[in-house]
Amino acid sequence: MKKVAVFAGSFDPFTLGHLDVVQRAAKLFDTLWILVAQNSSKRNMFSAEQRKGFVETAVQKIPNVRVASFEGLTVDFMRQVGAQYLVRGIRNSSDLDFEQSVAWNNKALYGDAESVFLLSAPEHLSVSSSVVRELLANGVKKKTTLSKFVPGSIINEIVRKKGDR
Repeated sequence: MKKVAVFAGSFDPFTLGHLDVVQRAAKLFDTLWILVAQNSSKRNMFSAEQRKGFVETAVQKIPNVRVASFEGLTVDFMRQVGAQYLVRGIRNSSDLDFEQSVAWNNKALYGDAESVFLLSAPEHLSVSSSVVRELLANGVKKKTTLSKFVPGSIINEIVRKKGDR
């Protein structure tokens, strides 16, 4: 039986921390789906289509990774693609508390859903999409600054798309 996993998030935008989790999870599973979540109640800096494009560019060299966007419950997407595992990145104890609750709910909704927690690499503990959004909102466009937070392959695209909005 093939091991299929899903790594879901808003990825607004995709960060080096996200990429690190993807690279590590891709070694553990036969197929890893990155699910760009669409939440109509959340105001994102980038559209779902833009976010999906950023992710596709950042992971294009990892052969067993697929990218999709989906509006609805993550467990419904998991059923759709035959995934048994849900990958989550953990930076701190607050993340763990939150993710543990989500894992229990997902298991109740989809008994085959097993959550796999990957601890953040130390160099990515302070990397978050909200930090990147704050930098962009304040006009930071320097590649040297942004390269500490987002994959180099998508920096120019993120800065350009931010300017388009």
